Amino acid sequence: MSKRLLVVDDEVNLLRAVEACLRAEGFEIVTARSGAAALVSVAQTVPDLIVSDIRMPGMSGYELAQQLRASSRTALVPVVFLTAKGDTGDRIEGFRAGVDAYLTKPFEPDELIAVIKNILNRVERTHAEIARLVGGQALEQTRSYDEQLTEAENRIAAAVARGLSNKDIASELEISVRTVENHISHILDKKRFNNRVEIARYVIERETAL
Repeated sequence: MSKRLLVVDDEVNLLRAVEACLRAEGFEIVTARSGAAALVSVAQTVPDLIVSDIRMPGMSGYELAQQLRASSRTALVPVVFLTAKGDTGDRIEGFRAGVDAYLTKPFEPDELIAVIKNILNRVERTHAEIARLVGGQALEQTRSYDEQLTEAENRIAAAVARGLSNKDIASELEISVRTVENHISHILDKKRFNNRVEIARYVIERETAL
């Protein structure tokens, strides 16, 4: 799926040039001619990356970046400044506003494309690593749950799955009802179950999988 980029600039000719350059690389391009219009566009669909000028009527690029970073919905959207303001102070202010890259006009198409692709690749790698870590933790957590029941607790769980009452289980295993209740309480806690029905379902699903 192609990445969706939002290009923001009040200069029509430059806006069209950037749009043509990026569209030729297979990106889906949306444009806006002011910071306010950019926020309206973002409210409708969050882009994968934003390329913005700084000097624009009304809301500046700095203000746009700050508003994007202030919202949880857009806080992580990469922002690239493409501007004629190339002084060191301007760059510092841009990075303080939260931009990911700062390029000056007149721009080099190859440089702009390289910067954008590098940022998007980094974002994809970060998302993939997060998914891997979260998935691994969930799998490890699931495994730990399966290994936690003791032999006695497994016997109690199997009896619950057979529909026996606490009194019947106590009689069959020759233990007190209080001990049965304690074991069931431990099973519920370890497996994070809410009731006996879930214990029974767990036992049945486990036996079916064997």
